[in-house]
Amino acid sequence: MKIAFGTDQGLVPHGQNAREFALMVQAGMTPMDAILAATRNAADLIGDAKDIGSIQPGRFADIVAVSGDPLTDVSELTRVQFVMKGGTVYKADGKASGAGGIVDAGGH
Repeated sequence: MKIAFGTDQGLVPHGQNAREFALMVQAGMTPMDAILAATRNAADLIGDAKDIGSIQPGRFADIVAVSGDPLTDVSELTRVQFVMKGGTVYKADGKASGAGGIVDAGGH
């Protein structure tokens, strides 16, 4: 059974959804399975696995990076230091770049 990360419930403030990684691990998933739920599995389940969900040539350049190892401490994913979407850097060294009109993305 595939599990996808995310919700449409709207009760969690924007920018705090990365807390779901820890909840998935507490429920018994490995950190890698939780990450795959947010990437590969989610892309597959919405029918867009050809463009998103993994880092490969020809796909959209949507990438985040953290300072630590999320396979050791999945809560690292709540402290994103770098964000690139569609090849545009929105956050680097933990600071919003202002690209695309985004000055601060509310905790991303």
